[in-house]
Amino acid sequence: MSDPVESLILDLLEWIGPAGRPYAEVIDAWRTSCPRLPVWEEANARGYVERRHAPGDAARIGVSPLGAAHLRAAGARRGASAAR
Repeated sequence: MSDPVESLILDLLEWIGPAGRPYAEVIDAWRTSCPRLPVWEEANARGYVERRHAPGDAARIGVSPLGAAHLRAAGARRGASAAR
Protein backbone atom coordinates (compact mmCIF):
# COMPACT_ATOMS: atom_id res chain seq x y z
CA MET A 1 0.00 0.00 0.00
CA SER A 2 1.40 3.41 -0.92
CA ASP A 3 1.93 6.21 1.58
CA PRO A 4 -1.09 8.59 1.44
CA VAL A 5 1.07 11.58 2.43
CA GLU A 6 3.42 10.90 -0.49
CA SER A 7 0.52 10.88 -2.95
CA LEU A 8 -0.85 14.08 -1.47
CA ILE A 9 2.57 15.77 -1.65
CA LEU A 10 2.63 15.00 -5.37
CA ASP A 11 -0.89 16.46 -5.65
CA LEU A 12 0.30 19.59 -3.82
CA LEU A 13 3.31 20.05 -6.09
CA GLU A 14 1.20 19.57 -9.21
CA TRP A 15 -1.43 21.99 -7.86
CA ILE A 16 1.17 24.68 -7.17
CA GLY A 17 2.38 24.25 -10.74
CA PRO A 18 5.26 25.95 -12.51
CA ALA A 19 3.95 29.50 -11.98
CA GLY A 20 3.49 29.14 -8.23
CA ARG A 21 0.60 30.42 -6.16
CA PRO A 22 0.11 33.09 -3.50
CA TYR A 23 1.24 31.98 -0.06
CA ALA A 24 -2.15 32.73 1.52
CA GLU A 25 -3.93 30.55 -1.06
CA VAL A 26 -1.55 27.64 -0.52
CA ILE A 27 -1.80 27.81 3.27
CA ASP A 28 -5.57 28.13 3.15
CA ALA A 29 -5.89 25.06 0.93
CA TRP A 30 -3.15 22.79 2.28
CA ARG A 31 -2.29 23.47 5.92
CA THR A 32 -3.84 20.91 8.24
CA SER A 33 -3.93 20.16 11.91
CA CYS A 34 -4.28 16.44 11.24
CA PRO A 35 -1.13 14.71 12.50
CA ARG A 36 -1.65 11.82 10.06
CA LEU A 37 -1.72 13.99 6.91
CA PRO A 38 0.91 16.72 7.33
CA VAL A 39 1.13 17.39 3.59
CA TRP A 40 2.22 21.04 3.61
CA GLU A 41 4.55 20.52 6.55
CA GLU A 42 6.18 17.44 5.02
CA ALA A 43 6.65 19.10 1.61
CA ASN A 44 8.36 21.99 3.40
CA ALA A 45 10.54 19.70 5.51
CA ARG A 46 11.67 17.81 2.39
CA GLY A 47 12.57 21.06 0.61
CA TYR A 48 10.03 20.52 -2.19
CA VAL A 49 8.53 24.03 -1.94
CA GLU A 50 10.05 27.46 -1.56
CA ARG A 51 8.72 30.85 -0.58
CA ARG A 52 9.40 33.63 -3.07
CA HIS A 53 8.97 37.30 -2.32
CA ALA A 54 9.45 40.27 -4.61
CA PRO A 55 9.33 43.76 -3.10
CA GLY A 56 5.82 45.19 -3.35
CA ASP A 57 4.21 41.82 -4.11
CA ALA A 58 2.58 39.24 -1.86
CA ALA A 59 4.67 36.20 -0.99
CA ARG A 60 4.30 33.28 -3.39
CA ILE A 61 5.00 29.58 -3.04
CA GLY A 62 6.78 27.76 -5.81
CA VAL A 63 7.99 24.24 -6.42
CA SER A 64 11.70 24.09 -5.63
CA PRO A 65 14.20 22.43 -7.98
CA LEU A 66 14.20 19.44 -5.61
CA GLY A 67 10.38 19.33 -5.74
CA ALA A 68 10.41 19.51 -9.54
CA ALA A 69 12.88 16.62 -9.67
CA HIS A 70 10.65 14.64 -7.29
CA LEU A 71 7.64 15.25 -9.55
CA ARG A 72 9.59 14.15 -12.64
CA ALA A 73 10.78 10.99 -10.90
CA ALA A 74 7.26 10.19 -9.71
CA GLY A 75 5.92 10.75 -13.22
CA ALA A 76 8.52 8.37 -14.62
CA ARG A 77 7.59 5.75 -12.02
CA ARG A 78 3.87 6.19 -12.78
CA GLY A 79 4.54 5.88 -16.50
CA ALA A 80 6.63 2.74 -16.02
CA SER A 81 3.94 1.06 -13.93
CA ALA A 82 1.21 2.05 -16.40
CA ALA A 83 3.19 0.45 -19.25
CA ARG A 84 3.23 -2.96 -17.51
